[in-house]
Amino acid sequence: MNIGHFNRLRIVSFTDHGALLDAGDRQQILMPKKYTLPSMHPGDEVEVFVYYDQSNRLVATTEQPLARVGEFAYLRVSWTNRYGAFLDWGLMKDLFVPFGEQHHRLEAGHRCWVYIYIDDRTQRIVGTTKIDRYLSDAVPDWLPGHEVDAFVWKQTELGFKLVVENQYEGLIYRNEIFSPVRVGDRLRAVVKQVRPDGKLDLMLQHMGMKPVYDFAARLLTELQEAGGMLPFSDHSDPDDVTERFRVSKKVFKKAVGQLYKDRLIVIEPDCIRLCSTKSTFPGRRKRGK
Repeated sequence: MNIGHFNRLRIVSFTDHGALLDAGDRQQILMPKKYTLPSMHPGDEVEVFVYYDQSNRLVATTEQPLARVGEFAYLRVSWTNRYGAFLDWGLMKDLFVPFGEQHHRLEAGHRCWVYIYIDDRTQRIVGTTKIDRYLSDAVPDWLPGHEVDAFVWKQTELGFKLVVENQYEGLIYRNEIFSPVRVGDRLRAVVKQVRPDGKLDLMLQHMGMKPVYDFAARLLTELQEAGGMLPFSDHSDPDDVTERFRVSKKVFKKAVGQLYKDRLIVIEPDCIRLCSTKSTFPGRRKRGK
């Protein structure tokens, strides 16, 4: 039996309180009556999540927790007391985060990232906001451009720290963010570089020409919707470009240059204009054409 995970257990018998399940080593645990079904019979196997109830007894449930032992989760604080905070993780009993496992005092109603584990001393399932202790020190063998799954862990002066593939620490620099990013977001990112200490510099856009082609197609559409003219050019302020289009000035200039090369726009000192309102962007060309 794996505590803090789903287990497939056999029903031994039924009582007034629910179903008794065979947990091995002559141990039986209760699946409360509210989780039993009329179609269940002794000898049947059920898929249940095993954890400790309010009385610190092992119990089985068919409820789906928001995370399991060994996983990260972004959870809401339900309430606090003089021992710590209690987070809603989708089960009847809230997840306990002791004060000693909090970077800063958690408050009811707030949300935070936690790592869920079994405390060696008490053998209870608890959470911690000190998730950096559970990140790997290994150096991943990824090349620039490798796509990864990540979640936004916290904000810093440089930008946002991310946990990458649930095991590595990454950073997206503030001046390279061109769309809204918030703590708690799960997203796809691209490896910009792997540092010698194993930490990752990340970016939200693909490296190479893909973001240029993607934005060129969008810019052409926006020009058509605006009647064929937009008041932006090579001389536009980078902050104005980022605020309006949510891309860097560098990507903007390359996209404008690509559209000009394709004879789809005319570049003027203070604006760009369509050559034709029916223009379509051909996209990435094959080599040699």
